[in-house]
Amino acid sequence: MTYPAAVPPVERPTAARRVWRGFAGLRRSKVALIGIVIILFWVLVALFAPLIAPLPPNATIIPMLPPGAARPGGGAFLLGTDHLGRDILSRIIWGARTVLFYAPAATLSAYFVGVLGGLVSGYKQGWIDELLSRCGDLVLAFPAIVLYISIIAKFGASGFNIVLAVTVASAPGIMRIVRGLVLDLRNRAYVAAAKTRGESVWWIMFVEILPNARGPLIVDFCLRLGYTMITIGTLGFLGIGLPPPNPDWGGMINETRQFAMVFPHMVVFPCLAISSLVLGCNLLADGLRELALRV
Repeated sequence: MTYPAAVPPVERPTAARRVWRGFAGLRRSKVALIGIVIILFWVLVALFAPLIAPLPPNATIIPMLPPGAARPGGGAFLLGTDHLGRDILSRIIWGARTVLFYAPAATLSAYFVGVLGGLVSGYKQGWIDELLSRCGDLVLAFPAIVLYISIIAKFGASGFNIVLAVTVASAPGIMRIVRGLVLDLRNRAYVAAAKTRGESVWWIMFVEILPNARGPLIVDFCLRLGYTMITIGTLGFLGIGLPPPNPDWGGMINETRQFAMVFPHMVVFPCLAISSLVLGCNLLADGLRELALRV
């Protein structure tokens, strides 16, 4: 009598292997690769700002010099100087640190609140869903810029208050997305199996449902990160962003906008910095969406 051969256990990919597969998938999208290169460029600029910045960001030398003007002691101001004589290139390099710290911090904070609310709302339903949905609708009824200005005017201009304002304005939209995904996933077979095993509600939401909703959320995160960068630049332009004198791309535009007609380089280069970083986030999001449609 012959017995069937034992079926070998299925080997689950490790976390490192899953990450590598994700990067291998990104290589199939040229759009995503371009976005990654742009983002990685600015990340490296921010990390090595003390090494690559030619001058301290707040050092005042000779005001209103055009790009390429000679610098005392040798060298040149590659992007010129502003109205106070500060090197624009150095301020853009140091300003990358500001944007790449507060924009991800604000977006992650909004996602923490929005994902938590969306999971609870979509899975529990009932009066909890009704309460959270109506609170979200109330916040979404106000234009985002009005919420930003109201919160910062009330509590003052600071990095923490910018994160708070972005969280309050963005979390309801994220909650809606997560709630819609949860309503679809909560009836899947693996959720029923987890209930049969006696898993807790939090385990089901965070281990069974949330990982299976990660695709649309990652794409939305990249897009929302770009919007947050624009928001930080807009608040700086309105004069209610991060307090001076530390460089902030939006604040740089606000400080020099009255000289834009005579010395356009003071405004153009910070605008290009913001635009390029936002473009990188949008290209990465488009590439991820393109890869998701192929699957």
